[in-house]
Amino acid sequence: MRVIDEKGKQLGVLTLGEALKKAEEAKLDLIEIAPLAKPPVTKIIDFGKFKYTEEKKQQKQKKSTKSTELKEVRLSPFIADGDLETRLRRIKKFLKNGDKVKAVVKFKGRQMGSKPEGYKLLQTILGKLGENINIDMEPKFIGRHLTMVVSPMSKKK
Repeated sequence: MRVIDEKGKQLGVLTLGEALKKAEEAKLDLIEIAPLAKPPVTKIIDFGKFKYTEEKKQQKQKKSTKSTELKEVRLSPFIADGDLETRLRRIKKFLKNGDKVKAVVKFKGRQMGSKPEGYKLLQTILGKLGENINIDMEPKFIGRHLTMVVSPMSKKK
């Protein structure tokens, strides 16, 4: 196995017994860093310090990843223009924050006979949101709800 000492200097390829003897002489632990490498890489360091640095790396990595939330906005098939504008502002705010938005048109009673109105409403919303969105789920009926999911355009492109 390839052995690295506490200062980061390579000691070369040693047997397990030799590596353990070197670690014992330095009064430190022998830790396997890359078990899948050919030959495996080990390092002579203090285990407590190693564990602490690994936890810090994981915390930093967890902090840097942003989890996107799925926000839901409910609408009625015959929503007034002012209410629609309010919902659109809310949707744009959610998209700006990087969250996905689930637009749900809820049908009650006799409104089920006016399904095309729901599709028109969602098309209106898509038209007003513009080109900077991805449609994750096309409008489709799930029970009495017409549902569509949109997300912000990825910045990588």
